Amino acid sequence: MLKANRQMTQKDIIRETYLPSRTVRYALNRLKEEKVLVERMYYIDARQSLYGLTQVPATM
Repeated sequence: MLKANRQMTQKDIIRETYLPSRTVRYALNRLKEEKVLVERMYYIDARQSLYGLTQVPATM
């Protein structure tokens, strides 16, 4: 989902994937631990965060 949509809130991910909130929260935490995910402030609603994939440098 994040690869296609670039950045999403947790609510957006839950709505799009039909996964339980607990599952999404767990997956987001695991991806943050693995440094695959970046969490940013969501300026429209400060109670939420925006999640996006980290930039992977292109290999030559």
